[in-house]
Amino acid sequence: MKAIRVKQFGAPQVLEIKEVSDPQPGSQEVIVQIKAAGVNPVETYIRSGEYAKLPALPWTPGSDGAGDVIAIGDEVTKWKVGDRFYTTGSLSGTYAELARCHQDQLQPLPPTVSYEMGACLGVPYATAHHALFGKARAQKRETVLVHGASGAVGLAAVQLAKAAGLKVIGTASTAEGANLVEEQGADHVFNHHHPDYRQEILGTNCGRGVDIILEMRADVNLGHDLRLLAMHGHVVIIGSRGEVEINPRDAMARDATIYGMTLFNANEEERKSTFAALNVGLENGTLKPVVRETLPLAEAAKAHEIVMQPGAAGNIILQP
Repeated sequence: MKAIRVKQFGAPQVLEIKEVSDPQPGSQEVIVQIKAAGVNPVETYIRSGEYAKLPALPWTPGSDGAGDVIAIGDEVTKWKVGDRFYTTGSLSGTYAELARCHQDQLQPLPPTVSYEMGACLGVPYATAHHALFGKARAQKRETVLVHGASGAVGLAAVQLAKAAGLKVIGTASTAEGANLVEEQGADHVFNHHHPDYRQEILGTNCGRGVDIILEMRADVNLGHDLRLLAMHGHVVIIGSRGEVEINPRDAMARDATIYGMTLFNANEEERKSTFAALNVGLENGTLKPVVRETLPLAEAAKAHEIVMQPGAAGNIILQP
């Protein structure tokens, strides 16, 4: 089979397509044919070597994907050959034609959901759900500000928040991104390059502030976020690319809570709850992942460049 392999950490060009041996299933494992693989920023951090936990080399990236089960281990009870799935992780990496997964790393993909859409689910939607409901404990009629709402996690958060009855404010850096966020149901959308956009956010509810902020660029926004919060508000840090200076008094004045999170720290009970909720949303049609661009597997390096560019507008997919 063909797979992307990384022999040394570095720039996107270290992503090389190679011919490798087909994987074989262990007793509780399945072999899946990847029809679409999701590309996430975290994979670029790992590839570059700038991540806390680095895999042994050579390495095939990817935890998100969707396709069909083609082989099962002798103790697998949850899956049969031919089942459609989306992944919530992988033992061998999803940037490949075939992947090896533990049976618990797969979720059912409804026939109404395309493989490309299924490949958008694992990291982006689970991250958004865990941030909103696992960390911030979002409640109906609260107001949430999604910074960077046109990216994969941001769009997932907008859809999840609207489905739960929250008022949603989103930010984006381009007109295309803003239009996309509005199409997904956001009540207000602002361009975060506009000099007065924070004041405009406060104006949406008479200066009260927002209950929850989901923050994709804490290194840029965290110091300002605290001044946008309502009393007892929460900021959930989902992404950051550097250090930031804050005034602790801004948090003290509001009895604010700042959460840091990464999906990989969620425990088994939290993961089960998250994916159970996502599966309900897929079945009833409230969750509709947005695919921005689909590239062939051989162009993984280009996909890693695109996913880190400003002005995100949906998910990047690799197609083996």
